Amino acid sequence: MDYSKFSIRTTVEAEDILAAVLSDCGIEGLEIADSRPWTKEELDEIFVDEVPVNKDIPEGEALVSFYLSEDDDKQKILSDVRLALEDMRAWAEVPCGTLDISSSDIKDEDYLNSWKEYFHAFTIELKGGRKLGILPSWEESDEIKAQSDILIHIDPGTAFGTGAHETTKLCIMELSEYVKDGCRVLDIGTGSGILAMAALKLGAKETAATELDDNAVPAIKENFEKNSLANADFRLVMGDLVSDPAARRSIGGGYDIVVANILPVVLIPLTPVMKELVRKGGTVIYSGILTEKAPAVKQTLIDNGFNVIGIKELGEWCAIIAGA
Repeated sequence: MDYSKFSIRTTVEAEDILAAVLSDCGIEGLEIADSRPWTKEELDEIFVDEVPVNKDIPEGEALVSFYLSEDDDKQKILSDVRLALEDMRAWAEVPCGTLDISSSDIKDEDYLNSWKEYFHAFTIELKGGRKLGILPSWEESDEIKAQSDILIHIDPGTAFGTGAHETTKLCIMELSEYVKDGCRVLDIGTGSGILAMAALKLGAKETAATELDDNAVPAIKENFEKNSLANADFRLVMGDLVSDPAARRSIGGGYDIVVANILPVVLIPLTPVMKELVRKGGTVIYSGILTEKAPAVKQTLIDNGFNVIGIKELGEWCAIIAGA
């Protein structure tokens, strides 16, 4: 299957905002390129000596790209994106650039493999000084293996979730705080299955997950096998918990922890049904939230009877932790 690549020209200041806007349009698996050199801290975090910088992009500008397959309704999706970009011009508080859209065609094999040069092994600091290592299936790293108390092998394929994004790191760090041996964890919008696998490796007895994207199914199966979790107590339910009562019945309730790394546009309508999912005294971990959107999500949790325990920030993103 061939793909079309669509690139939007914006500014470095607005690239994360644009990424969130595109996610609100249902677009996942974004590629962001700019001419900024990586900091030493960023290089240390992913354990490489040098990361390619796109010198063809003028200083201060960025390209945010996404891919659509020949099976996608490109006309409808692009129409939604253009409307969202017009709205973004009106409300964004930072310069957005031209927001012009360019396109090019790309072969299936290039689509699946071209981004791998930018995703390398790295570790995440956990509670108590432990480290969780993320190791792509196409890369070997004795250094990461030696440094990691817990290791996850990951190949997201066409599903969302490598663990490298701030929102996923926040979730994993909070799971290390709240997962207890034998607990039950629900991961809403699991993507590659990385958070469900992390919960199991941190001591959860049972994990369940929901997803809307059919591409996630083979990715999850393969990743669980790579991590010797093929026989783990894990269930995947395809469906939208907000709009589909059958999906809610299928996933059940009484979970000790519910984690949702999505976006406020989904988290806010999800919150009223959360009491059906998490047990009394359990914990909800919300991520995928730009810091400026945190007050609205926090208020929604409070309005629905949750006790907000804390807000953890990483870069421009945050996670909200609440008790049921």
